[in-house]
Amino acid sequence: MATSSVRGKTDRVNEDLTKAILGQIREDELVAMCSDVVNIPSPTGEELEMGRYIRAALEAAGLTVTWQEVEPGRANVLGLWEGTGNGKSLMFNGHMDTSNTGREEFLTGIGYKPKAIIKNGFIYGLGIYNMKGALVCYTQAIKALKRAGMKLEGDLLVAAVVGEIEKTQWSDEFVGKEFRGYGVGTHHLVSHGVLPDMCLLGEPTDLQLVLGHYGTVWVRLSVHGHYVHTGFTRGKQDLNSVFRMKEILPAIYDWIAAWENKAAYHGQPGVVNVGCIRGGFPWRVSRTPERTDVFLDVRVPPTMPLKEVRIAIKQLVLELRKRHPDYEVEYETFVSVPGAEISKDHLLVKTVEACHERVLGTPAKHNTVLWDSDASVMTRFAIETLNYGPSSGPRDAEGEKVAVETLVNTAKIYALAAAEICGAHG
Repeated sequence: MATSSVRGKTDRVNEDLTKAILGQIREDELVAMCSDVVNIPSPTGEELEMGRYIRAALEAAGLTVTWQEVEPGRANVLGLWEGTGNGKSLMFNGHMDTSNTGREEFLTGIGYKPKAIIKNGFIYGLGIYNMKGALVCYTQAIKALKRAGMKLEGDLLVAAVVGEIEKTQWSDEFVGKEFRGYGVGTHHLVSHGVLPDMCLLGEPTDLQLVLGHYGTVWVRLSVHGHYVHTGFTRGKQDLNSVFRMKEILPAIYDWIAAWENKAAYHGQPGVVNVGCIRGGFPWRVSRTPERTDVFLDVRVPPTMPLKEVRIAIKQLVLELRKRHPDYEVEYETFVSVPGAEISKDHLLVKTVEACHERVLGTPAKHNTVLWDSDASVMTRFAIETLNYGPSSGPRDAEGEKVAVETLVNTAKIYALAAAEICGAHG
């Protein structure tokens, strides 16, 4: 299988080799492994048992496995299939932590629980969508290549990482490993010597090629007021920090509208989410809050420097201080994650496009998304990364689900792409 032929249009891969590889994808094994990983709860900070399972699976597949402790009770798992020559190296990367814990009482759908259920051709369960299904597809793709008797010129790696989900520590209130996400595992991975030529990241993209995603900056804006018993508030509501937050919110929303226009990318407007407002004490409503906060998630196009958010927020704060000198307006930025982008002409993009069309019979679509991924981390280390992975439409009330057929096809596409990039031969 020639790797040098993948340029503006990928050449047809040897048909006999393709059939040999695809014939080794086993649906029953894939479904069983999907059920196993969903049944292992692994919210952020609690990935240990999932890591142990993946380590055993990669060792059974014949890879050399490294256990990379990120902090006590949390470890990345890295599997290596070393190539025979100087071919291109490819990493499959996927996070083990799940978007939710499975303990949220308001999320009642079967797809929000760490218990796999197979129904009507779909696998339901927490993590199957984001992104344990992709980790299974990586493993099954490698097993297919091994069973087909392939040898590789370039190295093929599988990284199962902790702490990707978009969450972070804040202040002295929300601290601990359950809050350490936003790429902490992949950052540890690449800063400790794991530097492949390129990476395929199986985030749930509905098998669209996501060539770019936005970055993000999280901001706290605060106003202050007096702290006093209810009995002394008559006629002084304007001194209450909750009232003062109400007064500045229109200006914040005007700023949001202007930013979303400024942050347009590929014809789509930007977005800012008002993610939280906090002020006061539910256990002591007889007191006014000394401070009220509003928290913003500001999404930033991959082509825009993050410092533009800082500059724009500073201007907003200065204007608010001018309008309301008694409010003691303050701010902080406490997350800053750049976006990521890969060229549509990159070897990996062209390869996945060709493999997608070969397996599914239709051209692959491209997309740009507002969510973050570990491509942000890898791009900063010059590891060009493509997001392409299995899902079956947006989540609904039932939660996470992926069609078995989609997972099987994804494993096939991953196997062919790895064979092409890494120079597989019999």
